[in-house]
Amino acid sequence: MTATAPITQDVVTIPRKMPEGTVNLVGLTRDAMRDALIAIGTPEKQAKMRVGQIWQWIYQWGVRDFAEMTNLAKDYRAKLAENFVIEIPEVVSKQVSEDGTRKYLVRIAGGHEVEVVYIPEEGRGTLCISSQVGCTLTCSFCHTGTQKLVRNLTAGEIIGQVMMARDDLGEWPKQGAPKDETRLLSNIVLMGMGEPLYNFENVRDAMKIAMDAEGIQLSRRRITLSTSGVVPEIARTAQEIGCQLAVSFHATTNETRNMLVPINKRWNIEELLAALKSYPKVSNSERITFEYVMLNGVNDTDDDARRLIKLIEGIPAKINLIPFNEWPGAPYKRSSNNRIRAFADIIYKAGYASPIRTPRGEDIMAACGQLKSATERERKSRRQIEADAGL
Repeated sequence: MTATAPITQDVVTIPRKMPEGTVNLVGLTRDAMRDALIAIGTPEKQAKMRVGQIWQWIYQWGVRDFAEMTNLAKDYRAKLAENFVIEIPEVVSKQVSEDGTRKYLVRIAGGHEVEVVYIPEEGRGTLCISSQVGCTLTCSFCHTGTQKLVRNLTAGEIIGQVMMARDDLGEWPKQGAPKDETRLLSNIVLMGMGEPLYNFENVRDAMKIAMDAEGIQLSRRRITLSTSGVVPEIARTAQEIGCQLAVSFHATTNETRNMLVPINKRWNIEELLAALKSYPKVSNSERITFEYVMLNGVNDTDDDARRLIKLIEGIPAKINLIPFNEWPGAPYKRSSNNRIRAFADIIYKAGYASPIRTPRGEDIMAACGQLKSATERERKSRRQIEADAGL
C-alpha cells in the first residue's frame, strides 16, 4: 500500500497552556526559535547568534532561568523572561526498582500524565520515552494498549522527558569543568506510550534537538524508534530523523499478528517487510531490530522461529526476544525459559543475533507493555474505596 500524504491520526496536539503571549522555548526548532526572537524585537542579523546562545544554555547546560544566561545583556534577558518560559514536564512521582530502574510519572498540559523509564546498564543508560498520551493500537499483549488515546505529545513534552531525566540523574555538565564522555543517559528508545510514527513531526523535532551538536549531543545511532508498522512513514523516518529502527513484530503469520498487533490488518507482514527491505539506513552496521514478545503457545514454536528466519531473509537484522511481562488480567502467559532458549538457538544458528531481553523494573511495573498501568489501577482502587465509603 502506498500513500501520497503523511499518515496521521484524528487527534489534537495541545500545547502547554501559557499566559497570553508567553511561549515555551523547549521543543522549538532552531528556525522556530529564531522567528520567536525576531517577533519580540531581536534584530534579524542577531537572531541566529541569539538562538545559538540560548540553545546552549537550555540544552547543553540545562539552565531554566534567563537571569543565568550571563553572555546576554541584562535588559535582553529581562525581555526574554517577559515573553518566554523554559518548562518541562512536572515529575509527579518516582519509583526505583531493586535493579536500579527508575520509573517516573510526569504531568503535562491539561493534567495528563505519561510514564518515563530509565534503565541503567554497565557503561550505559537507556531512557524509554513516550510519544502519545495513551495509545490507539490496542495490541492485545500490551497493557498500555488498553488505555484510550488522549492526544499526541508536543515536541517540547517529548524532549522534556529527556531533560527531566537528566535533572534527576544530575547529568547536566558544569561550565568550565573538563568534558566527561561518560553518559548516565546514553541512549533513547521511543518505546513508551503511543505509536511514534502517528506523531511524526513532533517526534522528529524532539529527536533533532536530542542530536544537536550544541545541546544534548546524542548520536543518531543511540536513538531507536520503535514502530508497530506504520508502513508509509518508515522511509521518512530514515530521511528526516536518521535514527535506528525497531519493529514490534511478534508473529510470523498474518493471522496471529492480526490478533497481537491489529495494525497488521492495515499493513500486513508482506507490506511491512517490503518497506523494511528498502529502508534507506539498513546495513550490517545499522541493523533493524525485530522485537518479538514470547507468548506461551501463541508464537513460540520451533516452526515460528523457522518462519521468522525465512521472513527476514535479506534484511540485516537482530531479533530481540522479550519474555512477556504478565500483568493482572493479561490474556497470555510468558513462554518458559527453556522454550525461549530453544527459540533463540534456532535463530542464532541461522546467523542472527538473538538476545533475550532481561526483564527490568518488574517490581515497579516499569517493564515493557506496562507503562502507567499500575498507577491507573491504584487510582481506580482509591476512587472505588472512596465511592464505597460514600466520600
